[in-house]
Amino acid sequence: MPKLQALTRISVRFVSALLGVGLLGSLVFRTGPGVVWEQVQTVGWGLFLIIILGGFSQLVKTWAWRQTFTCDIRGLSWSRSLGTQLVSDAVGQLGVAGKLVGEGLRVSLVGSAVPLANGISACAIDGGLHIFTASVVAVLGITATLLLAPVSGTWRVHALLLAVMLVAVVILAAVAVASGWRLMGNAARAIGRLPQLHNWVSGKQPIIDSAEHNLLTFYHEAPSSFWASLILNLLWHGLAVLEVYVILRFMGARIAVVGAFVVEGLTKVINLVGAFNPGNLGTYEGGNMLIAKIFGVTGTAGLTLALCRRARGVFWAGVGAICMIVMKRTGRTGKNGGDGSDSEAVRRNQPARSLTR
Repeated sequence: MPKLQALTRISVRFVSALLGVGLLGSLVFRTGPGVVWEQVQTVGWGLFLIIILGGFSQLVKTWAWRQTFTCDIRGLSWSRSLGTQLVSDAVGQLGVAGKLVGEGLRVSLVGSAVPLANGISACAIDGGLHIFTASVVAVLGITATLLLAPVSGTWRVHALLLAVMLVAVVILAAVAVASGWRLMGNAARAIGRLPQLHNWVSGKQPIIDSAEHNLLTFYHEAPSSFWASLILNLLWHGLAVLEVYVILRFMGARIAVVGAFVVEGLTKVINLVGAFNPGNLGTYEGGNMLIAKIFGVTGTAGLTLALCRRARGVFWAGVGAICMIVMKRTGRTGKNGGDGSDSEAVRRNQPARSLTR
C-alpha cells in the first residue's frame, strides 16, 4: 500500500509537470516564438545584469539565514553557507515538495558545523521571516492593485479575500510565536502515540523540542539578529522589485518603481497559486502575462519578463547543483582524511551566541 501511494504521488507530480510544460509551450507558440525571441534580444546584456543581481540576492539571503542561528557558527564558513543556500534554492524551485527537500538539505549540509536542533530552528526562523515579509509585499501589491488598476468587480472581491486571508495567517503566526504555542512539539507527541511510530518519534522528540524552543525565544534572546534578518529579507524582496524594473525598462516599458513593486507583489500571489505545480511551469508565465496586461503592458512583455527571471533561476540552480557535487565530495574527503575536527571542537565549546555572522 505505501508503495502504491508513493507511485500515485510521483505520477501526479509527473503529470502536473507535463501539463505545465504544455501550458508554457502553448503560451510561447500563441504569442509567437519569433516575437518572444525579439523581446529577449531587446533585453540583451540586461540578462547578464539580472544574473549578477540574482547572485547578489543569494548573498543577501545567505546573510539573513546566518543571522538566525542561536549558536556559535564560527565553524560554518561563508562559502559553505552560500553553497548550501544555492543548493536549497535550486531544489526549492520544484514546488512545495522541493522546498521541503531543500530545507532538509540545508540542515544536513551544515550538520558538521552546527548542532542539528540549531540547524532546524535556523531554517524554521529564516523560512518564517521570509514568508512573513513575502506576505507583506503581496498584501501591499494587492492593495495597490485594488486602488490603482481598473479591475473588475469579481476580481476585486477575490483579491480582497486573498489579502484578508494572508493578513489572518500572518497575525495567527505572530500570536502563536508571541504566546509560545508549542505546536511542533505537541504534534510530534500526538504522532508518537501511534505504536508504529512511537520509538522513532521518541528518539527525535528532544531535537524537536530544542528546535522549537530556539524558534519561540529567538526574538527575546537575540533581538538584534531578529531585526537584522528581517531587514535582510526585506532587502531580498527589494532586489526582486529592482529585477522586475530593470527587465521591463530594458524592454522599453514605461513603468515606475512603484509599478514594479506592485508587479512583484502580484507575482508572489502567482507563486502561491502555482506552488503545487512542479517548477510553477506555465502558471508562472501565464500569471505574469495577466499581471502585465492589468498595468497596460503587453502580454508578450509579461511573458518575456517571466522567461528572463526563469533563466536567472535556472542559471543559479545550475550553480547550486555544482555546489552540491563539490560539497558532497568534500564531505567524503573530510571523513576519510579526518577533516572537520576544528568544527567539532567549536561545537563542543560553543557559547550561547556567536559574535561572527
